[in-house]
Amino acid sequence: MNKTDQLYQEVILDHNKNPRNFKELASPTHKAHGINPLCGDDYWISIQVENNTVQDIGFMGSGCAISKSSGSLMTSLIKGKSTQEALDLKNTFLELIMTDCTDECREKAGRLKVLEGVKQFPIRVKCATLVWRALEAALSQKDQAISTEN
Repeated sequence: MNKTDQLYQEVILDHNKNPRNFKELASPTHKAHGINPLCGDDYWISIQVENNTVQDIGFMGSGCAISKSSGSLMTSLIKGKSTQEALDLKNTFLELIMTDCTDECREKAGRLKVLEGVKQFPIRVKCATLVWRALEAALSQKDQAISTEN
């Protein structure tokens, strides 16, 4: 394993052990539930949006290290951003781990690059994308559970 891969693995493990924003908001304006029945990942996303800006965000539930790390990174990066910026970052993340991402894509992804290696394991891509799909559902105010198998 090269030093970059080792560093990325350490970041993922840190976000799994010490997830950021691992909480449920008391009065969210937006909420969604995401389920990955194959892996057992099960998370709720709660968001406080004011003036089209993500003022606070939390996620709660259980899942594998990839899904929890992805949720931790996601919530850390979108807090304070506009809802459109949050959705744009979601699109960049999906491009990063589901396609042959360009250098421009990697640059836009920033710290999310630590999860790019997940695409080497197609079954784990669903783990990494679950919280992002739930984010999209929450911001769209869809009142349904999001499943990786739908």
